[in-house]
Amino acid sequence: MPHQSGRILPEVTEESRPFWTGGFDNALRIHRCRSCGKWFHPPVGACFRCRSRDVGPEQTSGRARVAAYTVNHHPWFEAFPPPYVIAAVELEEQPDVRLTTCLVDCEVEQVQVGMAVEVAFDLQDDVALPFFRPVTA
Repeated sequence: MPHQSGRILPEVTEESRPFWTGGFDNALRIHRCRSCGKWFHPPVGACFRCRSRDVGPEQTSGRARVAAYTVNHHPWFEAFPPPYVIAAVELEEQPDVRLTTCLVDCEVEQVQVGMAVEVAFDLQDDVALPFFRPVTA
């Protein structure tokens, strides 16, 4: 069901709570395996690489690079007036960990694969949606 902002908010589970609420502390929290040290997303109770259950959320730098993107021109939701950029960003800590997100605070024409971005949170009631914006020097 859409939120009063017009956004459709995620269902928060015990495993996903640190991801969806970290933005209230300005922290992008991604699950990491304490056995093999690898990051992974979405958050689940075991590492898919080594099968360890010794996993949990850790704060990342919040920096990433655009791996792929598309520009949406259709007015699907009132809260997202077109055009806007939907991107897959790869985390600085581990490039094979990617998040699908919207890019904000930049013109559509500025977006490039490889562009450095940083997390920017959109606070909505009990969730902080992680969007990304270009890194400014």
